[in-house]
Amino acid sequence: MQYPVRAALLALVVATCSGCTVITIGAAAASVAVTAGSLAVDAAVGAAKVTGAVAGAAVDAVLPSGEAAGQ
Repeated sequence: MQYPVRAALLALVVATCSGCTVITIGAAAASVAVTAGSLAVDAAVGAAKVTGAVAGAAVDAVLPSGEAAGQ
């Protein structure tokens, strides 16, 4: 029973909004989506950096001094 009421309310709001308002709301939603995607990329890059640091520390721990650099 709530679905028809919500649909009617949404239709009323959309009908009373000017075109600029609809575009502004759409732009805000797109901005939120881009920000979320950027945060996901930052998290992936951070995880890769941590993995690289751990691998580098493991190599340093296993190899004697100077062998990792080919000396």
